[in-house]
Amino acid sequence: MNNSDLAEAVAGAHGLSKADAKKVVDTVFSTIGEAAAKGDEISLNGFGKFKVKASSERQGRNPATGETITIKASKKLGFTPAKVIKDKLNG
Repeated sequence: MNNSDLAEAVAGAHGLSKADAKKVVDTVFSTIGEAAAKGDEISLNGFGKFKVKASSERQGRNPATGETITIKASKKLGFTPAKVIKDKLNG
């Protein structure tokens, strides 16, 4: 499923035009991205939590040359599904 498929499902479920539903979907994801960029935790009841995780600088290897390289510290967006979603995934 991609953004267009999701927008189409929202449009069908709520009687919106496809264009309006796409704006809603885009706004939801944009807002989640902005909150994550600020370091906020995003908790969506019945769906799960998005949380920013920091990874520190570490040593790695270039697979082509075997040379040791430094991998920069970075932030990643992690997702933990709610129990309802876990139950759906596991039957």
